[in-house]
Amino acid sequence: MTSEIAIAAAEPRVTTQRRHRSPLFPLLGLVTIPILILDQASKLYVSAHMSLYESIPVIPNWFDITYTRNPGAAFSMFTNLPAWFRGAFLATLASVAIVVLIVLIARSDGVNLTSFSYALILAGAGGNLFDRVVRGWQVIDFLRVHYYDLNYPVFNVADSSISVGVTVVLLASLFTKEK
Repeated sequence: MTSEIAIAAAEPRVTTQRRHRSPLFPLLGLVTIPILILDQASKLYVSAHMSLYESIPVIPNWFDITYTRNPGAAFSMFTNLPAWFRGAFLATLASVAIVVLIVLIARSDGVNLTSFSYALILAGAGGNLFDRVVRGWQVIDFLRVHYYDLNYPVFNVADSSISVGVTVVLLASLFTKEK
């Protein structure tokens, strides 16, 4: 009997707890990087095939592809600030957001609506930061939604990704029950 106890004590214990697996790499690979590629490819295509401020109607009086460059943030905020300050401020803001989003995704309990939304926001922040650093502190915008002369600000794939991500995070926080 004592030999059975000694053998049992010598065997390694197997725990039934599951190890926490971060959803960071799956979300980066399946959400963030594909959206970054789509964002940059669409911006490169528009800038290579259109003149600045050229507009191509897709759905007349509703939706156009219009090539613009935005030195400011969303809705052209901060465009009146000095260029050196605006560029440094927006690049720093985007860099901090990227680090925070990566940490939030890495600490998530798994792939869920919120971590998916963070991956969308991360893609948008990364795409626009890339533009600012590579394209002279300006972001290429080209999607124009309007009703005749009533215009929504021109935007891009990265802006859309941020908007959808933020909207889903807000909706999830409103409709998800606390644990």
